[in-house]
Amino acid sequence: ALFNEIITVQTHRPLFVALHCQEVGGKNYEASMTHVDKLLSSDAMKDFSRARVYLDKNYKSQEQFTALGCCYFIHESLKNIQQFDFKAKKFRKVFGKEVCSDALLSAATLEKEKFPQDYFPESKWSRKGFIRTRWALADCAFDLVNIHLFHDASNLVAWEKSPSVYSGTRQKALGFVLDRITDQRFERLPYFIFGDFNFRLDSKQVIESLCSMASVQTVRSADTNEVDKLIFRESDNDRKVKPFTASFSHQTYMFKQWLLEFDRELSVFKERLHEMDISFPPSYPYSEDSSQGKQYMNTRCPAWCDRILMSASAKDLLVKPENEEKSITYDNIGPNVCMGDHKPVYLYFRLSTGAGKPHANKHKCCVVQ
Repeated sequence: ALFNEIITVQTHRPLFVALHCQEVGGKNYEASMTHVDKLLSSDAMKDFSRARVYLDKNYKSQEQFTALGCCYFIHESLKNIQQFDFKAKKFRKVFGKEVCSDALLSAATLEKEKFPQDYFPESKWSRKGFIRTRWALADCAFDLVNIHLFHDASNLVAWEKSPSVYSGTRQKALGFVLDRITDQRFERLPYFIFGDFNFRLDSKQVIESLCSMASVQTVRSADTNEVDKLIFRESDNDRKVKPFTASFSHQTYMFKQWLLEFDRELSVFKERLHEMDISFPPSYPYSEDSSQGKQYMNTRCPAWCDRILMSASAKDLLVKPENEEKSITYDNIGPNVCMGDHKPVYLYFRLSTGAGKPHANKHKCCVVQ
């Protein structure tokens, strides 16, 4: 995964790189630090003279641990960049490279929060929350928010209603984050929010579309009498069982467009969050077999869990000159190789500083989820 992300940096040659990770640190903290050290010292990053790395490794604290990681790399040619001190409530110039992994809650240059316990399904703690940092590039200031929302715990429960109960839980948590980063404690700025939103397709609608002519057989557990599985049998074709993953085994354009019709969780926030057009396949759940880089697992319906979203004011900062193709790129990383069960996504763009001024600067940025 690290190699492919470095290749992405080498291809686009950004001046500012923001990398957000989920499920880092914890008991595998030493392994995570090895990857960070490799990234900081790699040839591809040698011209990035300043860096800020934040890793949440406090896995012993159930109430605080998020397993989030944020890495920010600043090119030596980028002269006027500052980071916000949330305690002093002012920007400070960025020097050198720093790695922070202890006591993130007390760090002045970020805000870290875990969702309230009653937001968690059955009020059971898990590693879900967000981290915010704030940056100023010349006279352009903005927030970067790393987020990890709740997953679907059960395919059967997700299928029961449309939208699913899990969708409602994610909606509540995302609303909590948006309210926090736009409240009155600090000046309201444009924001980019990217991470694992765990957005899922509307399972009930997808299955009903796939299996409109199939009969349903319910299989219950012998011990609890609870529903254990649902079997859909085609009404013709000798009543063969319809494989759940049969329609998700290829990645053609039509395949992506058909599934996007059921990607509806973001619509609730259409007035507050914006996204560039999606042209890449669902980012989850890929096979973790190193020889099956394009293959999905049959455990879940594919979905665009990993996203890069932004406020309307942040979208206005993105520069797209008419004479430049691909000045904005929203895509996945490592489409043909195994990257784990999630395929990272990235957004490359030029950020306008001094917008509206005759000699406005345009700085190349790349955010990776």
